[in-house]
Amino acid sequence: MTERLIPASEAQHPRPIFAVGAQDWRDALAGLPGIAASFAESSGFRGERGAVLVLPDEQGGIAGVLFGQGKDNGEKDDDPLAFGRLAGALPDGDYAIARAPTDARLAVLGFALACYRFERYRTRNGAKPRLMVPDGVDIAEIRRTVEAVTLTRDLVNTPANDLGPAEIEAEVRAVGARFGAVVTVTTGDELLAANFPMIHAVGRASVRAPRLIDLVWGDPAHPKVTLVGKGVVFDTGGLDIKPSSGMLLMKKDMGGAANALGLALMVMARDLKVRLRLLIPSVENAIDGSAFRPGDILASRKGLSVEIGNTDAEGRLILADALALADEEAPELIIDFATLTGAARVALGPQLPPAYTDNETLAADLARHGAQEADPSWRLPLWQPYMSMLDSPIADINNAPGGGFAGSITAALFLKRFVERAASWLHLDIYAWNPSSRPARPEGGEAQTIRALDALLAERFGRG
Repeated sequence: MTERLIPASEAQHPRPIFAVGAQDWRDALAGLPGIAASFAESSGFRGERGAVLVLPDEQGGIAGVLFGQGKDNGEKDDDPLAFGRLAGALPDGDYAIARAPTDARLAVLGFALACYRFERYRTRNGAKPRLMVPDGVDIAEIRRTVEAVTLTRDLVNTPANDLGPAEIEAEVRAVGARFGAVVTVTTGDELLAANFPMIHAVGRASVRAPRLIDLVWGDPAHPKVTLVGKGVVFDTGGLDIKPSSGMLLMKKDMGGAANALGLALMVMARDLKVRLRLLIPSVENAIDGSAFRPGDILASRKGLSVEIGNTDAEGRLILADALALADEEAPELIIDFATLTGAARVALGPQLPPAYTDNETLAADLARHGAQEADPSWRLPLWQPYMSMLDSPIADINNAPGGGFAGSITAALFLKRFVERAASWLHLDIYAWNPSSRPARPEGGEAQTIRALDALLAERFGRG
């Protein structure tokens, strides 16, 4: 993907791209060969939203490209990443932005993100146009972002037979090695000795040993920022087994881990002034005679006893042990990512992850950067009266209340019980998947909120 972005020094006879609306598309033809204007007139192009028109020159080559921005009466394209449509619509060759959309940086990013293809199992042929990055746009920053998103998407798209807990560990070690991070891993029955009983309980039925992956990077004197990612490599639902239709996308149940690792890569590549910690509890929620059961009472690292209302609410269990560990050193900020609840998708759909925090400044900053980066989330409340839904008559808390009400909120409230000392905590109930393609967002695994958070962390803590 990043090779499709080039500096001006590498561009070979770049063709101009004009981002135009319905009112000014003719203006873009000034200076182009007359045949181009005639072709545009006869083609019916009128600057419609998302329309792409390749203009010929008199030698049969490409004189330029028109990209429609829509009308000024409310039909204008409001997706800053819409420029990504061009990545799959242009012939081979080099191109330059002659008339930019409103935000040239996001236009370039949209183009680059749209170039993504998951080709581990099948190679796809097709044109591979290159875009010259205009002055004022930091090509290194765009490439860093694209690398993190590519890593995240690749991990989510990889099926469970090729991505288990050991493979996630290997990915974390590889990223950590690039930046001199220290990675330690607690595996299998070692989890019990190290007091991570819920991670062990959820993962013990699989032939692939559960583990807690712990990466630490940065100056210990800097503010502590800890990322936690749910790493369930496949979720059968456990003994409360999912129907077959419910398992079809469960390779993506480690999407929280993938997004957390993607953000960790961005933080280290930026060399932010933070002491970064990345915690990934990684398990397979499988079924055999040792599987944990509905009605079991599990111990937790926090010391709370947890009644199992449903074995398919396993993600919050492994996150709880990891969050308890993260909280013990009272970091400045804990951020957790998890493909946690279907209720989140019922409430907000696949494109808009719910965000939960009690910190008003953090919530406002996340919303602001989400808008600026076209990487949105939507704050939902940690509604304290719903905590009673998690009551258990025989344990401190139940992991999955019946009734189906407020499923994403009650999951967030469950996690909140395991965070007490951190100055701020943010929980993101992401989907990590595009059910259908949109500009710059191809169908399949997706990075959600990490670009917004990268900008937020850079603003808050600065470079090292």
